[in-house]
Amino acid sequence: MRVSSFIAAAFALAVFASSAQAQNVSASAFCDLRHAPGVAEKQLTSGQRQRTYRLFVPAKYDGRTRLPLVLNLHPSTGTSAGQERTSGMEQVAERENFAVASLQAENGRWNVPVDANRADDVAYVSDVIDNVSAQLCIDSTRVYATGFSGGARMSSLLACKLNTRIAAIAPVAGVRWPAPCSGRPVPILTFHGLADPQNTYDGKANRGAEWVESVPEALAGWAGHNGCNPNIILEDPDGPLSTMRYVGCREDVELRLIRIDGLGHTWPRQEVDATNAIWKFFETQRLR
Repeated sequence: MRVSSFIAAAFALAVFASSAQAQNVSASAFCDLRHAPGVAEKQLTSGQRQRTYRLFVPAKYDGRTRLPLVLNLHPSTGTSAGQERTSGMEQVAERENFAVASLQAENGRWNVPVDANRADDVAYVSDVIDNVSAQLCIDSTRVYATGFSGGARMSSLLACKLNTRIAAIAPVAGVRWPAPCSGRPVPILTFHGLADPQNTYDGKANRGAEWVESVPEALAGWAGHNGCNPNIILEDPDGPLSTMRYVGCREDVELRLIRIDGLGHTWPRQEVDATNAIWKFFETQRLR
């Protein structure tokens, strides 16, 4: 099966009438916030700590039209600029007209699993959403999170702890089930290489609490939270790509893993363009 056909089948989603109402309310609310296009380094105070993030504004932003916002999270020891080079998310944002906030962890490591003595990164993400929304016309029903490795673990935590603000997540090489979680079901698209030597597909990589359960176990945790039918569906056509997905979830949310044969610990590009696939997934999702 061709990759384009595979992706088209993977992301065919229903359009919900109730979400249209939320979209109309958000899109019609008056906004007038001018901002220069391109990349800017931003600063804010979160939890009495000075924090930074990288903000990208597309050239078509007119100061009045409400934009989706993608939060892009770097891997452990990484940087916001490095995550942009890894993902290329800003190129897609320029074409598709959405904003990107690439966040920066203290000392390059997200506070997940949570250590009370470190920075509260969930609060930091919430503060970044507020900070961006004070500068740009942002559609509050269309805020999404993605990330690579440690950033994927952090996006998993956001789906658990900040799911009243995050419409959907797309973790790459690091989906986790950070229980206990409550609240709404969360649409999730995740990618993982079957040859990943760091965040191993089968879990238990002698990394302590950072990497315990396998990727299918993490997905099953989210399936339970989302109220899905517990019988996972495996689709394994010829080629390097296969999917594991759940159906019958609350509010009919999407829950899907794309597995890549032979891929190590890297952002998928050749077998599947993960960045474009993530946006195709995100653009169908919104808070209801």
